[in-house]
Amino acid sequence: MKTIISIILSASFFTAQAQFHSGDVKPMITKTLGASFQKFDGLNGRVAGSPQFKQLPDYAATIGLGWMKERKRVISSGGVTLGSSMSGDKDEKSSTIRFIGVNADLGYDLIPSERVMLYPLVGLGFQHYQAIFYKDNSNVPFDDVLNSASVKNDIQSVRFNNSFFVYRAGLGFNLKSPKNPAHSIGLQAGYTGSFNDNSWRSNENQALANSPADKVGQFFVSLVLTSAPCMFK
Repeated sequence: MKTIISIILSASFFTAQAQFHSGDVKPMITKTLGASFQKFDGLNGRVAGSPQFKQLPDYAATIGLGWMKERKRVISSGGVTLGSSMSGDKDEKSSTIRFIGVNADLGYDLIPSERVMLYPLVGLGFQHYQAIFYKDNSNVPFDDVLNSASVKNDIQSVRFNNSFFVYRAGLGFNLKSPKNPAHSIGLQAGYTGSFNDNSWRSNENQALANSPADKVGQFFVSLVLTSAPCMFK
């Protein structure tokens, strides 16, 4: 099943790339603002056994920049997304998850209208995550940190990395401006999943013995603002 999905999504990726390089349709710039929801049960389960750390939140705010274009109701798009739970407080026991992702999607407009687009989409992507855990060091004496290398190392935050190749599936809706069709506003919502479970690595991306493994199982929703690039206005 995974092989079939990979073949379908790979075909979607290369079709999107081919459409992007065709000269008869101008790409539009997209800006996104939204949220994603993801639980890393493997990492959180291991952190739960260490009371000095707080488990990761299961949400992240997202922003993105990309492109989209339509040709004969076939929609191709791609972009870069940044996400962060914005929950880390260096002065308290806390944790934060942040990620960067790239994607290429392919969809089909179900409504033959000049103003409205309703399209399912599928795509491929890559996401890199960093989990950061802060301790509460308010009771650690200043002089101990000043005079002891081991204490200095002990109060530092703990960071882990993980990376995933992902597939995406969702639904999008766009409404074009009646005064300026080059501008539109819309929504996208869907699911992002990884092909494999991957083990968490150190902050230097080193493999660790008995490291917990997780996979991406992420729901997302985004507000999408579309406009023509300056060169095409």
